[in-house]
Amino acid sequence: MLTILKPLMQVTLRRLEKVNFYKLRKKSLIYNYSNKRFFANAAAAKTYLDINGFAYSVDSWTNVTPKILSYLGLNKHLQKNHPLSIIKKRIVNYFYKAYKTSRGNPLFSVYDKLNPVVTIQQNFDNLLIPVDHVSRSKADCYYVNQRYLLRAHTTAHQVDLISSGLDNFLVVGEVYRRDEIDSTHYPVFHQLDAVRLVTKDKLFERNPGLEIFERDWSPNLYNTNQNQILSLSKCMDQTKQSCHTLEAIKLIEHELKGVLAGLAKDLFGANIKHRWVDTYFPFTQPSWELEIFYKGQWLEVLGCGIMRHEILQQSGAHNSIGYAFGLGLERLAMIFFDIPDIRLFWSTDTGFLTQFNESDLYNLKKYKAVSQYPQCINDLSFWLPPGVQVNEGFAPNDFYDIVRNVAGDVVEQISLVDQFNHPKKNRTSVCFRIIYRHMERTLTQKEVNDVHKLIVEACVATFNVDIR
Repeated sequence: MLTILKPLMQVTLRRLEKVNFYKLRKKSLIYNYSNKRFFANAAAAKTYLDINGFAYSVDSWTNVTPKILSYLGLNKHLQKNHPLSIIKKRIVNYFYKAYKTSRGNPLFSVYDKLNPVVTIQQNFDNLLIPVDHVSRSKADCYYVNQRYLLRAHTTAHQVDLISSGLDNFLVVGEVYRRDEIDSTHYPVFHQLDAVRLVTKDKLFERNPGLEIFERDWSPNLYNTNQNQILSLSKCMDQTKQSCHTLEAIKLIEHELKGVLAGLAKDLFGANIKHRWVDTYFPFTQPSWELEIFYKGQWLEVLGCGIMRHEILQQSGAHNSIGYAFGLGLERLAMIFFDIPDIRLFWSTDTGFLTQFNESDLYNLKKYKAVSQYPQCINDLSFWLPPGVQVNEGFAPNDFYDIVRNVAGDVVEQISLVDQFNHPKKNRTSVCFRIIYRHMERTLTQKEVNDVHKLIVEACVATFNVDIR
């Protein structure tokens, strides 16, 4: 037995915190990295999750659900003739045309099959997201454990790709965020992230006397202590990074805004109105959002900015300046195809899927509803346990996950319609309105009542509430 365990232990130590579960399972052995032990079978190792063939330990941070894990590997952005795949290809084709090498080959490379399980460092620390930022909370993210989570944005791969020597790339994939339930929000959606880096000789090809960096700036001015960088990242002047010259910022900003305005026109027509809105992101400075005027209102379509030089330094791109942007494929597809409900992107109904064809990416039709199925509305009211209040011991996102696990996509929307505190009882009452609607057929009220009953039972068991 020891001769078998020794080589397996060496493999495990090299990987530290994740091991190939399937290879170990062939020998009926499972390694739990928290305990640093092998177990003879799954029953003996109760504190792990099997995700994409790797075993991850479970701890107090684990909040990813079986329902959410079931989305892994579906890759709607790679499904032929799917609206998300079509939007992705339109964007990729645009960048292939906008940027070419001297030999006429596409300058940008595309990565659309990267592992969605990332580390806390990849998702937050590498991107200078402050340690107290709300986006790190368990209420917002799906954590595998205290070290790993399902990526909340494809930007999580940025540092790794730059460190590998890449300077022009697109990353596409599904991301996971705990969120409310309505026609525009879903716990899994798809993002496209982009990075372009240039050095002095490229940026100032026509003006070699200009510089990217200020003469009195030194790379040593940046404290390499990650905790101090994170603590300072939220109180920056958003007009310009101190290391960059104004000429460098203005030139890269001009290129960034020009190419993204061109993308908006490529997707929505040459006459589409657009505007830039100043904003803040921890990983870019300055930062902007691009909005388009569509059907009488301004709609945000993407966020972008000049990359923080600290990120480039830790990635080994010391002499470069660059831009980055990120956008949601669902948001663009809903605007582009007039798709009214985000759940439709996960539909297997042929009446939906056969409306899209990528054989001609520049002659695409709008979505037409096959049928309008009626809604069924049920309210659910309950008393929280004594001393527990909304967002203080009870998070609505926890309730939404319970509903998703039980009802799946037959729930169209949930809203918190009533909430009050009883001063004498020291208890809080909440009422959620749950709107049921199937995307492919009419639901009967009996079906809805049966599902609603299961939600009630799960709510009582999970939150120890009293139904009103």
